[in-house]
Amino acid sequence: MAQIGRPRSFDRDTAVDQALHLFWEQGYESTSLAQLKAAIGGGITAPSFYAAFGSKEALFKECMERYLATFAQVTHCLWDTSLAPRQALELALRGSARMQCERGHPKGCMVALGVMSAPSPELTALTAPLTCSRAHTRAGIRACVDRAIAKGDLRPRTDPAALAFVFDSFLLGLTTLARDGKTFKAMDAAIQQVMVVWDAHAG
Repeated sequence: MAQIGRPRSFDRDTAVDQALHLFWEQGYESTSLAQLKAAIGGGITAPSFYAAFGSKEALFKECMERYLATFAQVTHCLWDTSLAPRQALELALRGSARMQCERGHPKGCMVALGVMSAPSPELTALTAPLTCSRAHTRAGIRACVDRAIAKGDLRPRTDPAALAFVFDSFLLGLTTLARDGKTFKAMDAAIQQVMVVWDAHAG
């Protein structure tokens, strides 16, 4: 049977990347169907959009999955036990800062911005993967601190929760700095300073 209707005039994989950048920049609620269609291009119609992606919500979920599988991996080193705890933490901070400042995509971190991406209470479930990612990174920072205390790299009387909170707060704050146009060079200098906090607790 011959195909009925206008064939897709866009590459779906590229379209998801374009939608990802739009959601990353504006959040879920502030991004309209019209903006998504314009970003995807190819003269895509509303029926074609729904045929390709199902819904705006389904597309957002697909974009989150892509972000978490790519850009968000910069903090995966927090769980790499082959690295010294301090090294893993510093590598995660620098990797995230570099990613958030690089060209070719919106500034900042979509995971950090996720708390504002869909602020309505009824949309909390939609951004749950981003919330879980923040929790996973937070746990990774705490794991680095706990490993360092166990190894004797940090003093036994170090408050692990408080120290982990310092670095978690710093990491989340990088997104605001990136959105304000701060450079990686400036962030890199700040990372050197915040690691002094770790060194102050060295065993």
